Amino acid sequence: MLRGLVPSVYAPSLLEFVGLAALMPVIPLLARDLGFSVPQAAALSTIFGLTSFLGPIPAGRLISRIGARAALVITGCLLVVSNVLAFVLIAPALGGGGDLEHRIMLVVLLLVMAASTQVWQLGRQAYLGTALPATMRARGMTLFGGVIRVGEVIGPLLGAVVMAAGSMAWVFLLFALTAAAGTVMVAVFLPPGEARADGATGRRGRAPRTTARVALDRAVLRRMVAVGVGIAPVMMARVNRPVIVPLLGDALGLDPVWISVVFGISAAVEILLVIPAGTLMDRYGRAAVAVPCALVMGVGFLLLALLGTVWAGGSGTAAVLALLLPSLLIGLGNGLGSGIVMTLGIDVSPVHRRTRYLSWWNTMLGAGRLSAPLLVTAITLLAPVAVAGAATGTLCVAGGLWLSRTLPRVTPSGGPGGADTGQRGGAAARERAGAAVRPRRRRGRPRRCSAAAPRPARGARSGRSRSPTPAGRWPA
Repeated sequence: MLRGLVPSVYAPSLLEFVGLAALMPVIPLLARDLGFSVPQAAALSTIFGLTSFLGPIPAGRLISRIGARAALVITGCLLVVSNVLAFVLIAPALGGGGDLEHRIMLVVLLLVMAASTQVWQLGRQAYLGTALPATMRARGMTLFGGVIRVGEVIGPLLGAVVMAAGSMAWVFLLFALTAAAGTVMVAVFLPPGEARADGATGRRGRAPRTTARVALDRAVLRRMVAVGVGIAPVMMARVNRPVIVPLLGDALGLDPVWISVVFGISAAVEILLVIPAGTLMDRYGRAAVAVPCALVMGVGFLLLALLGTVWAGGSGTAAVLALLLPSLLIGLGNGLGSGIVMTLGIDVSPVHRRTRYLSWWNTMLGAGRLSAPLLVTAITLLAPVAVAGAATGTLCVAGGLWLSRTLPRVTPSGGPGGADTGQRGGAAARERAGAAVRPRRRRGRPRRCSAAAPRPARGARSGRSRSPTPAGRWPA
C-alpha cells in the first residue's frame, strides 16, 4: 500500500524538501549580499512562521475549490518560475551590487516559497488522510515525516556541492530543478479522482450553515484544542532546537564543527526511528508514541539546560558530552514523534470536508511555531539561554502529561479492533460525525412496535405500565 504512494506523494515530497532545505541556510547570506542589515536578514525567517499561521486556511480553500492535484501542480509551477527568475535577476546583484528592487524581489520570492509550501504540505496531508486505511494511517504519515527529515539532511549537503561548483545563486536553480521534477511526478501519478474527493464539495459552493454543521464544527474545534494544547509544546521544541542547541554549544566553548557533528548524530537517530514509530502508533495507539515523544524531548531539554550550566567552562570532552547526551535524547523523542502532528490532525478531523478541518489544525499549530522563537527571544533578554532550554523542556513535559489523559479519549486506540475506535468511543464518534451534516430523516412517521421484540414499557421499575396507543405508536 505505502509502496504505491511513493511516486505520487513520497518522492515528490522528498524532492521539494531537498530543494527547500538547500536554500534555507543560504537565505541570510543572500540577504546580506543584497544589502540587508543583520537584524533584517534574521527577520526574513519569520516569513515562514507567519505563513504557517496565516496560510493554511487560504490553502485549504484553494484545495477544496480546484482539487489537490491542480493546486499542487499550480504551486509547483510557481516555485519553478520564481526560482528561475530569482537566479536570473538576483544573481547579478550578489557581491554588493544589490539595490532596493533586488531586496524586494527576494522578499517576494520567499513569500511565494512559503505559501507554496503550505499548499504542498496541506494537499498531501489531506490526500494521505483519504488514501490511507485507518490501520496504516500512522505508518503512512510517519513515513511522510521521515521523508521530510531525509530531505532536510540531503538538501544542505547537495546545496554545498552546488555552491562549490558555482555560486550561492545556483541554489535557486537546484530548487527549481527539484520542484519541477516533483511537480511532474504529481501531475503524472497523483490520481485526480481521489485528489478531488474533498474538492468536489468545494465546487458546488460553500455548504449551508445548518444547526448540525455548527454543532459539528464546535465539537471538532473543542477536540482540536484539547489535543493541540498537548502537542503544541512539541512543535515549539522542534522550532527552538536549532536555536537553543547551537547557542548553548557556543556558550560551552565548542566550535561550529562539533556543533554540526552533534546535529548530524541526532538527525541520524531520528531517521532510524521513523518506521518503528509508525508501527507503534498503529498497533498501540497514538498515546503510545505522542506521550513518550513529548516527555523524552522535555527531559532532553531539561538535561541540556542542567549540563550546559553545571559543565560550563569545563574541558572539551565535558563540553561535547554536555551537548551530545541531551541532543541524543531530544533526537530520540523527536524521532518517536515523526509524523505525529500530521497523524493527529487527520485523527481529529472528520472525513467530510477534511481539508477544511486540517487547515484549522495547521493554523493552530502555526501559532505555536510562530510563538516559539518569540519565547526564546524574550527569555534570553533577561536570562541565559539555558533558561530558555529549561522552559522549553518544562512545556514539553507538561504537554506529555496532558496528552496522556487526552489522547486515549479522542484518538484511535490501536490494534486490529481499535484502528478506528478510541478507548472511550471518541474516535469512532468523530469518524461518524462527518455524516452529521446529512439531512435528517423526516419526523412524524409512525413507528410501529414489533411483535417479535416489543418495546419495554416505560416506568417498569416503579411498577407502572404504559401500553401503545391504538394506532400502534408510542406517545411522545
